[in-house]
Amino acid sequence: MTIGFAVTDDVFTREILTVAQLNQAVGQLLEQNVPLMWVRGEVSNFTQAASGHWYFTLKDSRAAVRAVMFRSRAGAVGFVPRPGDQVEVRARVSLYEARGDFQLQAEGMRRAGLGNLYEAFLRLKAQLASEGLFDAERKREPLRLPRAIGVVTSLHAAALRDVLSALARRAPQVPVIVYPAPVQGADSAARLAAQVAVANARGEVDTLLLVRGGGSIEDLWSFNDEQLARQVAASRITVISGVGHETDFTIADFVADVRAPTPTAAAELACAPRTELLRALDHAAQALVRAQRRRLDQAMQRLDRASAQLVSPAQRLTRQGERLEALRHRLAAAWRAPQGRRAARVALAAQSLVHRAPDAVRARERVQGLAGRLIRAQARLLESRGAKLAAAGGQLRAFDPQNTLARGYAIVRGPGGAIVRAAAQLQAGQRLMLAFGQGEALADVVQVDGIDA
Repeated sequence: MTIGFAVTDDVFTREILTVAQLNQAVGQLLEQNVPLMWVRGEVSNFTQAASGHWYFTLKDSRAAVRAVMFRSRAGAVGFVPRPGDQVEVRARVSLYEARGDFQLQAEGMRRAGLGNLYEAFLRLKAQLASEGLFDAERKREPLRLPRAIGVVTSLHAAALRDVLSALARRAPQVPVIVYPAPVQGADSAARLAAQVAVANARGEVDTLLLVRGGGSIEDLWSFNDEQLARQVAASRITVISGVGHETDFTIADFVADVRAPTPTAAAELACAPRTELLRALDHAAQALVRAQRRRLDQAMQRLDRASAQLVSPAQRLTRQGERLEALRHRLAAAWRAPQGRRAARVALAAQSLVHRAPDAVRARERVQGLAGRLIRAQARLLESRGAKLAAAGGQLRAFDPQNTLARGYAIVRGPGGAIVRAAAQLQAGQRLMLAFGQGEALADVVQVDGIDA
């Protein structure tokens, strides 16, 4: 209802109001003429009703005013105020008509000073963004298999326990190095920046986690520091920021290579899980076994083809024996032919002697001498041919690969099946095939020595 307050001197013409009408009229005047505003003060007499509504008094050194904040608005504040807290309340002025009490109906609340901090946050964010520190082109993906992971946080922070638990569960094989620094306080930002610089100077980790738990904007303010932001941007090590809860954003989140919603999520982004690596390793091992089997099958096929093209030592010895036998027959024939000719000549000579009556004794002695020379020449020829035959047989046996292997030697073949003749042909980690006098074996090269530079 709208009530006019026309004042006249005639008491009988004035409108007589009830108390309820008066309070309603005053309430309407307040709501229509006083805009939504921010009011700063100290919380006192705070009560949280079972319904979820907040009732409290907002005061300063000179005055106080009652305030109410209904459950639907209180749930969005993010903290529960305590008596003595300095807050800023966004409220409408109203009148509680049942008692005629003047009060504030709060629609929002923040800790005192939040507005100034937020303005500073926005100014620094705009400045760093204009310098390109937030650009996606300069962001780096964390290594899936880091040598070690560094954590910059407080030794007493719950975030450190969450990170260590997540890493122990996810990748227990990865070492973790903690670079301790306070996460809030007067000098916390400088000490955080110093520890980021220390981690880069040492170069002992591949991924750096910058983490802390949730809190108010004042609690997280160290991570909005310009010095820390520039140190993170200049880091040679990939930086993952996990500050606060999912709804919390700091300058460090924008500058870091990766922003994680929580410290635990930052740990999960820092490396691949051990179970995934084990599965990949198992798949790789199975693929290696299959590839090795294929290579062995192919090598055996090549060996069979090569064996079919080779002449066995037994066959070669048989052929050479046959040739030697042929030579022996030729030698015997060659011996018989001169002997026959000589006998004919002797016969002719004997006939001549008969006719000419030569000295038979001297002729006999000469014949016997020639026969002895002939026998000795034959013996020498047979001995020479026998020596050559023995030498040829020895060479055959010396060149027999099976005899060489039987004396303890082995044939070494590299990954391609080629015979290895020098250590310089090898590299550590290669798989070799060793052929012995009896059987074969596989060997892995661990170290190669004796190679001239």
